[in-house]
Amino acid sequence: MAKPAAVTGSTGFIGSAVVRRLLEDGRPVRALIEPGANTVALDEVEREVGRTADRSTVDVTDVGAMTLALSGCESLFHLAAIYKTWMPDPTRLYEVNVAGTVATLLAAQKAAVRRVVYTSSIAAIGLRDDGVPSDEETPFNLFPIANEYILSKWQSERVALKFAQGGLPLVVVNPSFPFGPRDVAPTPTGHIVLTLLKGQVPGVTAGGFNCVDVDDVAFGHVAAEEKGRVGERYLLADHNLTLKEFFAQVCQVGQVKTPTLPLPSSVSAAVALGFELWSDHVSHREPRATYRSIRYAQRQAFFDPAKARRELGLPSTPLRTSITRAIEWFRAAKMV
Repeated sequence: MAKPAAVTGSTGFIGSAVVRRLLEDGRPVRALIEPGANTVALDEVEREVGRTADRSTVDVTDVGAMTLALSGCESLFHLAAIYKTWMPDPTRLYEVNVAGTVATLLAAQKAAVRRVVYTSSIAAIGLRDDGVPSDEETPFNLFPIANEYILSKWQSERVALKFAQGGLPLVVVNPSFPFGPRDVAPTPTGHIVLTLLKGQVPGVTAGGFNCVDVDDVAFGHVAAEEKGRVGERYLLADHNLTLKEFFAQVCQVGQVKTPTLPLPSSVSAAVALGFELWSDHVSHREPRATYRSIRYAQRQAFFDPAKARRELGLPSTPLRTSITRAIEWFRAAKMV
């Protein structure tokens, strides 16, 4: 009987897509679920595929519990992370993203899994100033504009690569900004789509980013398990485009008014800072934008996925298809 593939963060946006991919391939899956997690995305995947995962509730920061949860598993996809650009107290973010990575990889060593795919982020890769898209070799250089999430992913990726150097058969994947269905939270990337659909974006500022279909990211994870080289990083990225271009596509698909008012970078950053300060000191709720997330977005955060396409066979779903699927899911879920 085939051994299961374990997936932490299996109830999340990318995690549930990875579970779906594995189940569709006919593989047994052990879905590791954080205590108290919303399982809507995982439930939906199981209904659509017509197969279920073996569910286990476990805290990724608990080495002993994770070792037991990984017992008998062939491989591990470690996706569990808090993906937020603002929290009232970031302590838990570091506990899960950094300490949770240490505990989980120690457990993977003890359980002697055959392969680990660690999910990092493009946030752990630097940006170039010459207009050339970054690749896996671009050094991290974002300290002046890095929020707590970016710093936590940079730190946890360094941890993962140290484990690989120490002999753990681990491959790193770095997804860019994913879009598609089942973005329950929503993630900060899905939040961009929702604010556009709700008409809450007053204008457009300079900058650009890279986005990718969530199911292409799931494909990249499974391909990394099969074909990825131990100790290597693979950018799971696709479309480079400006914020103006992205806003126009989302609004065209969603049939809402496109924000066209040009916002100087300084004005956008100041407004975001105001949102953040209000959240920090008054509302204690997530702001529409944060100062550092806007500063990051105002850069040309473009990436080159050539290595993943060459070595993993990473596919490329048309951006309009990904946006359409995301909007249809948000509307069916009555989130907009």
